[in-house]
Amino acid sequence: MKWNKIFAFVLAAALLALTLTACGSQSNAPKADSSAANNQNTESAQPVTVKLGVVGSIYEDLWTPAKEALKNEGIDLEFVQFSDYVTPNNALANGEIDLNAFQHRIYLQSEIDNYGYEIQNIGNTFIIPLNLYSQKVASVDELKDGDVVAIPDDLTNGGCALKVLEAAGLIELNSDAAFNPTLDDIVKYNVGITIEELKANVIPSALADVTAAVVNGSYALDFGLKTEEAIYKDTVLDVEEYWNLIAARTADLEDADKAAVYEKVVKAFQTPETEAVFNDTYGGYFIAVGWDQDLLADK
Repeated sequence: MKWNKIFAFVLAAALLALTLTACGSQSNAPKADSSAANNQNTESAQPVTVKLGVVGSIYEDLWTPAKEALKNEGIDLEFVQFSDYVTPNNALANGEIDLNAFQHRIYLQSEIDNYGYEIQNIGNTFIIPLNLYSQKVASVDELKDGDVVAIPDDLTNGGCALKVLEAAGLIELNSDAAFNPTLDDIVKYNVGITIEELKANVIPSALADVTAAVVNGSYALDFGLKTEEAIYKDTVLDVEEYWNLIAARTADLEDADKAAVYEKVVKAFQTPETEAVFNDTYGGYFIAVGWDQDLLADK
């Protein structure tokens, strides 16, 4: 009888141990699964960083509403500043940045033609004027023979500047020059000015050394030049070739995930909040254009 009791006690203890072990296994299993799920969720919750190349601090202001909106999409838009118009497309083509937003269509196409970059327009942003400024004369009518007028030395912005000078009545261009006229396309000087080609980013600081200068919009803003101070205002605003844009590597657009992220970036910019910055912060200096064109529709 005594041994029977001992055997029963040992058997009961063994069964209890097995039961506790099983319960422990059941309790720990969900925790392990939950931990793995949490790790996956944590990884998926990490923001996707998109490096956006821009030229001038003004662009960061223009893109701030988009940057804030993209945070809710899990996208961290990182600004990468460049000091000239030459480097951003090279940086994009080489994979140093993911997108850039600083140029118009003509300039992009000239860069592709000249350097073979495999990059393309994925969204329209705005158009900005290329105005004529002076610290020495108050109007175009005061310009005289021998006065020096500076324009950007790159083909596309320089060509646009020449069109501004033509519209101002200072020169006449060959009608076959299209969108990229050069100094060789000037067929007549209505005023005997001397046109000096300078780097776009140094022209505002050179205003004291020349009679007048055609200044790119972003640099004009960075140097505090106001539209109302221009002695002649650019009127070529409805030509698509002068629309600014967002560019991406063509190869990246073959990746559906990247294309989806870039489309979110485009849409985040093309909003009333961005347009409010155009109007409220910069007095309508920037004009929204082409936001109805979905350039990633087939991606």
